[in-house]
Amino acid sequence: MPETTPLQHRIVNLFSTALNRNVPSLDSDLFDLGVIDSLGFVQLVLLLEQEFGVTTSVDDMDVENFKSITHIASFLVARGVDADVPASARSAV
Repeated sequence: MPETTPLQHRIVNLFSTALNRNVPSLDSDLFDLGVIDSLGFVQLVLLLEQEFGVTTSVDDMDVENFKSITHIASFLVARGVDADVPASARSAV
């Protein structure tokens, strides 16, 4: 996997630990590869809301926003999540 930002690393870690899914690469289409199905999508959205403190509206439920780690990271950054803050630093704030 190419070098990841702290945010991308946190997202990959969520897939691994909370969803028990391996992500082949940052740009892999998670839906096409079967990494995420409809139930996994709901679980992912809930995990992202809990982990990053974002609120996801019905308008945000576009598959494009969640189809890869790169897209998920961009979605979170657009909602004010700092891409360079690792989880340990976020907890200390």
